[in-house]
Formats: sequence, structure tokens, C-alpha cells
Amino acid sequence: MSAREPLTITIDDALERLASFDAVIDARSPGEYAEDHLPGAINLPVLDDAQRAEVGTIDRQHSAFEARRIGAALVCHNIGAILEGALAAKPREFSPLVYCWRGGNRSGALATVLARTGWRTSVLEGGYRAFRRRVLEDLTKLPGQFRFIVVAGRTGSGKSQILRMAGALGAQVLDLEELAEHRGSVLGPIPGSLQPSQKAFESRIWSALRSMDPQEPVLVESESRKVGQRHLPGELMAMMRGAPCRVITIPIEARVALLRREYAHFLSDPDSLIARLERLSDLHSRQVLASWVGFVRSGDWDSLVESLLTEHYDPAYDRSMKRNFSALAAAPVIAIAPQAPSEGESGTLLDAALERAARDLLATI
Repeated sequence: MSAREPLTITIDDALERLASFDAVIDARSPGEYAEDHLPGAINLPVLDDAQRAEVGTIDRQHSAFEARRIGAALVCHNIGAILEGALAAKPREFSPLVYCWRGGNRSGALATVLARTGWRTSVLEGGYRAFRRRVLEDLTKLPGQFRFIVVAGRTGSGKSQILRMAGALGAQVLDLEELAEHRGSVLGPIPGSLQPSQKAFESRIWSALRSMDPQEPVLVESESRKVGQRHLPGELMAMMRGAPCRVITIPIEARVALLRREYAHFLSDPDSLIARLERLSDLHSRQVLASWVGFVRSGDWDSLVESLLTEHYDPAYDRSMKRNFSALAAAPVIAIAPQAPSEGESGTLLDAALERAARDLLATI
């Protein structure tokens, strides 16, 4: 390839060589990048969100020529800033892949300057749209290539922790809650974290599956169609619902302890917890909600968690599992029975019991 012109490559070529590029550069605006982007891409926008909106307004209200003239000036200024900033220390051998929305003006302008600077620059034909089409196409086929094993168990049974421990022991795990940045219930938002967009969630699932070996089983938690506000791809959901299951059981006292630890942020912010509980007003009587609020106000966390489990989570979970996972009735059971803890030992003993359960789980497959 000439050092003076960028090389245009297809999405197939780009994905096959993705790890070989020194950088994958998303030339779109920060807002477009935040919604979704290629795996590992960095955002070096040639137009920021406000500038992109300004150029679009000029194009609609005045003329395409005026929009191109003003846009070109902004692009030139921003590319100069990129060369003086993010790319200032890159060596002569630097080899980036550049893309924008559809492989047009924005990526073309940046890629041309980078190539004529002397860097071996590639530009993605079709841009992000080509990547998005590939993700959607693959998500109709990829799940069918794997043998999933669904790990079920009532809320607070330690499923997520057990799956993480199984992953650390070498198992293939598709952690949908981690990918969705949500624990999957009305109390599920993770403090300080926003859920990815639906597009980004699907891209994360796609990327995770592409990294796995189809010859080995994949452990996945018994999720519903939605994790927070994000929907699971249809083919993945179908494969999960037809998959063999393993059921985790654990005494309710241990479930309460696990949930108190997992949702400790609510203990220091009772008002936000009450606001979350009020979202269940359509499902429970005024008296039940008042009892939960009373537990929160008095700091009786064990009573609150146990009541939430028995009154809300367990019945809802049991109905969902019976309706959606046909293999559950015949599934092997992995029973967790933590030893009675001494003062200050409960967390350690619970973790040890969960690790034993992870090993027992792997032994069943």
C-alpha cells in the first residue's frame, strides 16, 4: 500500500485483522461513539456533537455547499488538533483503522491526512453501519453454534458469584448482567453505572460469543427477556430456554446475607431504596409496601430482605422459570449449605461455600 493513500477494507477483512491494528479510530461524534462502536475503538471525532448538528442545520436551512464549506473548516481544525494531541507521539510504523458512520467524508478526511502523513492507514468500507449489520446478522446464527447450560436459582442464591468463580476456574461464562451493567431486577441498577445502549449491549454479546470455543459448553444465568432495560437477542433467548439447566439452592438466611452484601449501597441511601420499592405498587398491596418501608426506616434489613424474597422475588422467579425453562424440572441440584459462622466469619464462609458450589457445578458438566 502506498504511504500516501489509505487502503479501503471490507468489514470481513477488518474483523479478521482487528487485533493487528495499532488503533481502531472512530471518527464519529462522541454521542455516536457512546451509543456503540467497534470493539476496542477510541473516539477521535472530526466533528463533535454540536458541530455535527450545526453543519446539518446549515445543510437543511441554507445550502449543501455552505454546509460542506463550514464543515470542511471544522474538520481541518479538528484533525490538526488530533495530530497535535492524541496522535502526536505515534511512530512512523503506526497502523490505524479508521471508520465513521458509513465510510464517507469524516473517516475519508481523517484517513487521507493520516496516510499522507506516512502512517499505514486503513479505512472501513461502509463504516459503523457495516459493523452493525454484521452484528445483527451474526446474532441470528452465533448462539446456535454453542451448547449453553443455564444456571438457575432463586434471587440471592449466589448465581452471579458462582458463575464468576466458575469463569476463574476456566469455564466459558456469558455474564449477561455484567454486559448489561444491571442485576436484572427493580433493585438492579449498579451505582455509578449507566446501562449501555441496546446496540452496545448486542455488540458486547456478539464480541463475547466470538471469543468463545463452540466445542466447549457456555454457562449462562437464567435471565428473562430483559436485563434492566436491555433486551436479549431472540436467538440467544431461544437457545437458553431450550438448554439443560443446573439449579442452585441455598438456605434463606444465607440468601439474605448475600443480598445484604450485594446491595449494601442501599443501606446508606434508604430514600433511593424506598423510591425503588414504590415501583412495585402495581404488584403488591398498600399494606405490604408500608411494611417494607417500615423495615427500611427502622433499619431492619434482614426482615426487609426476607420479606422481599418471600413476598415478591421467589413467587415471580418461580413463575418465570416454570414458564420459560422447560428443562428445569429434571435439572441436577447443587445445594449450598454454609457452615454456621462465628462472629465476623460469615462473609468468608459464604464465599468458601460459593466456591465449592462453582466446583460442583463444573463437575456436573
